[in-house]
This record gives sequence, C-alpha cells and structure tokens, in this order.
Amino acid sequence: MLNWEERKQMVKIANLYYIDGWTQQQIAKKVGVSRPIISKLLQRAKDLGIVEVYIKDESAHTVDLELQLEKKYELQDAIVISTVGLTPEMTKRAVGQAGAYYLSKYLKRMNVKRLGISWGSTLAELVKEYPFERREEMNIVPLVGGMGTQHVEIHANQLAYELAKKMGCKCSYLYAPAIVETKELKEHIVAMKEIASVLEEVKEVELALVGIGNPYRGSTMKELNYLQEDDLQNLRKTGAVGDIASRFFDESGETINHPLNDKVIGLSLEDLRGIKEVIGVVEGTHKLESVLAALKGKYLDVLIVDEQTASALLEER
Repeated sequence: MLNWEERKQMVKIANLYYIDGWTQQQIAKKVGVSRPIISKLLQRAKDLGIVEVYIKDESAHTVDLELQLEKKYELQDAIVISTVGLTPEMTKRAVGQAGAYYLSKYLKRMNVKRLGISWGSTLAELVKEYPFERREEMNIVPLVGGMGTQHVEIHANQLAYELAKKMGCKCSYLYAPAIVETKELKEHIVAMKEIASVLEEVKEVELALVGIGNPYRGSTMKELNYLQEDDLQNLRKTGAVGDIASRFFDESGETINHPLNDKVIGLSLEDLRGIKEVIGVVEGTHKLESVLAALKGKYLDVLIVDEQTASALLEER
C-alpha cells in the first residue's frame, strides 16, 4: 500500500505530465530522479487507478478517419490522433503515446521474436512512452546505422537500446554510420563480420517500427548535415519525396536512382516490403507527400498519424 507521501508525490507527477504537459525529462529534473523512474511512477499511477486515461471524441471523427484510411490505402490498421488544442510538440508526444499503446497491445497477442526500429523524433517519443513490461524472448534490431554524434537520443541504435531496457530483452547494435562517403567504403564496411551479421538479422525482422522523413521540410538528416544543399537539389531532380530509414523514394514509392541510396548502411526498401508487419509512426502535415508516397509504395501495414495529416491524406485523389 502507498503511504500518504508516496501517493501525494505520484499525484503531483501525474498532474505535471498529463495536465501541465511537462515531459518526463523535465519532471525528472524537477523531482531529482532519473527519467525511467518517472516513467515507472506514471505507469504505477495508471495501475493503481490514480490516473485513468480517456480518449474522448464526441463526434467519433477520428474513428471515421481511421476506417476511411484503412479502406483507401488497404491498411490493416490506422490510428488517428485528435490534435484539438495541441501544440506540435504535444501532438508528436500524443502520436508517440498511441504508437507505444498499439505496440504493447500488438505484442500481447502476437509472438514476435525480432523487432526492428528505424530512427527519428516521433519514434523516440514512442520509446519514451512505452511501459516497462518483460519480453525477454525478443531481440530488437536497428534498421539503419547511426546518425553521427548529434541528437544521439533519436538514433536507431539508441532507440533499440532504450526499448530493450524497458522490455528486459536483448538488442543488437549496428556500429556504422547511416550514410557513408562513398559506395566503395559502404561495401567495405558491410563486409565486416560484425556489421554483416546484424544486417542479416535486419532481414529476419518480423515487425518493424519506422518513421517517414521529408528531406526538404523539417528534415533531421539536413539538420545533422547528412544532407547538404547540393544533395537536396540532386534529390529534387531525381524526384525524391521522402525516406524511410534513410532510403529515398519517389512519389510512387519506388526507390530512386541516386548515389545517396547506394551509400546507406541498413535495411533496403525492397527488404522493408518483405517484413511481415510494418508500423509507420508519423506526425506533421509537412510530411504529407512523403507519407502518401510510402502508402503508394505499399511499405506500411499500419499507420499511426495525427488528425490533420490523416484528413489531408483522404483528400488526395
């Protein structure tokens, strides 16, 4: 049983998180503990009934959007997150929360031995929100190499590690950059025993979590200097509209013929299509063209997305 002080602390943390919109990291700093402890306390607050989460949409608008997305794009599942009154950062967190809930529910009913994860800030929110639950039989595999020394918290290796910690399971590490300088260097690196063995694991992934990027707007790859201005101009010329795990595709979802795609260390788009279940987790209408192309390319089985982007996808011919 909780004593009065413990319950008061839990209520305070829950209020900061659910009512005031603080991040777990901000709360951890204020309280003076680690972020995983805050995550555990929030989960315990739910378990004890201190916090009850309700999704209220009186018009059932998002449910209707989900059904329309599933039908139009032949998806197994679509989850649409209401964005009413939310800032972009809050929307991203809400999409991440929905992704975490969906993944947890999926793993309860499906026997998954190997889970793959790409990289990005929306997937990082999913991992932060994922509950602590034992899945010792699983192995989590990064689908693409690291992205340099900046924003390490959104790299595939780091996300695989953080998710594995929460599940109490193993993870693999792809100790290589996402994109190298030359095709010859890539061929040398992927021939290395440790890299080659992880890339083989990548091909055996049963369930994949992926984000979708727009190279021209809000691009983390550009922010990290993986894409220079001349790269962007060349990508435009070849018709690139988006990327999954740093692999670029055109408006019909087909892999573009561009040197950058030949220098990526990680999952190919062809191999992505071969994965049994692929969950796309996306936030932001600036990614509309990219998500549309990914859907046309049949890369996704499940789409978890914000309401505005969902509505825009349904307006597309």
